[in-house]
Amino acid sequence: MAFRQIFGLIVSLAVSITGWTQEIEVNPSHPGQYTVVKGDTLWDISGRFLRKPHQWPLIWEGNPQIDNPHLIYPGDTIYFSEVDGKPRLSLSPSEFTGNLGSSREVKFYPRIREMDLVDAIELIPSEKIAKYLASPRVVGQDDLENSPYVIDFAGEHLVAGPGDRVYVRAIKKPESLTYTIYRKGDTFVSAETKEVLGYEAKFVANTTLQEPGDPATLLVTRSTSEIRMGDRLMPHQEGDFTLHYFPKSPETEIQGSIISVLDGVTQIGRYNVVAIDKGASDGLKVGHVLDIYKKGKSVRDPFSKIRNDTIQLPNELAGTLMIFRTFDRISYALVMDARQAIHILDKVQTP
Repeated sequence: MAFRQIFGLIVSLAVSITGWTQEIEVNPSHPGQYTVVKGDTLWDISGRFLRKPHQWPLIWEGNPQIDNPHLIYPGDTIYFSEVDGKPRLSLSPSEFTGNLGSSREVKFYPRIREMDLVDAIELIPSEKIAKYLASPRVVGQDDLENSPYVIDFAGEHLVAGPGDRVYVRAIKKPESLTYTIYRKGDTFVSAETKEVLGYEAKFVANTTLQEPGDPATLLVTRSTSEIRMGDRLMPHQEGDFTLHYFPKSPETEIQGSIISVLDGVTQIGRYNVVAIDKGASDGLKVGHVLDIYKKGKSVRDPFSKIRNDTIQLPNELAGTLMIFRTFDRISYALVMDARQAIHILDKVQTP
C-alpha cells in the first residue's frame, strides 16, 4: 500500500508573489472554517471562500518546513483568516502574536500524517474528462484522408469488435505495432473568421498489428463502437496527460468562442466538455481558466429617434471553464461553473 507523509496544509504550486497583483475576490458569505467530506473537490471548496475558485493557489498559506504539501483529505478542516488585510486559507488555525492592528505575525504548526494517496480529494471530478484525455484527437484534413483504412473483416463478420481481425489498406512499413481506429467527427471552424481550424478524429478502437502488408491484418483489442469499413487508422498516440491541474489565468489576453460541445448536448452546463477556437499557438496551456460570456442580444429601441434603431446589449458572465487538453489551434475545456445555460458561440476570455 503506497503511503506518504503529508505535512500541514493543502497546495504547493508554482505561484509567485506577483500573483498578488490579481485582485482576490472573497465570497462575502464564506465560512470561518470548513471540514472536508468525501466527494468534495478543491474547486468546490475554494468556491465556498472565493468568488473565483481558480484564485485558490494565491491564498493558501505556505509553511517553509513543508516540502511538498499538496493534498487534503476528507476530515481535514480548512480555516479562513486575514493577514495584513489579505485572505489566507490553511489546514491549521493560526495563532496571532504581536500587534493585532495593521501588522500581524502568524505561526503555523506542522502536522505529520500518513495517508493513502488515493484518499486525497481531487481538484475536479476526473471521471468527467478521463475519456477525452487520449481521444478524440484534432487533426488536419490530410491526416485522415492519407491514413490507412479498414477494407474488410476477417471471417464472415459484418461488423468487428474486440477479438476480431480487420484488414487494412495499406500498412507495408509499420510506424508502430499498435494503431488506433478513428472516424471523422466535427469540423472545427473559427467563430470569427470561419476558417477551418481542424477536424475531430473520434476514437473507435485500439488494434495491434499482426501482419503488415496491403492489406495488413490487425487484431482489435478494445472498441467503444462498431468498426465500419472506411474507418481510418493512425499510430497509437501515447499522451503525456495528467489529472493534477494547477488552475490559473492565462499570461496573455485570450478572446475566443465555444465552437463545439462533446457528446452532442445542445445546452451546456457544469461539467460538460467543450471545444474552443484557441489553442497552444495562442498561448493556452493545461490548467488555464477562462470566463464564459453569454452573447448579448441585439434589441430594437422603440424610443430612439432613428427609425428601426437597434442596440447591442453587453455580454453577460455565464460561467467558467478550465483547459485540460490543448492542440495547436483548438482546446478542450471542462465547464467548471455555469450561472446560466451556455451555448455554442458564447465567448470565452481571460478573467
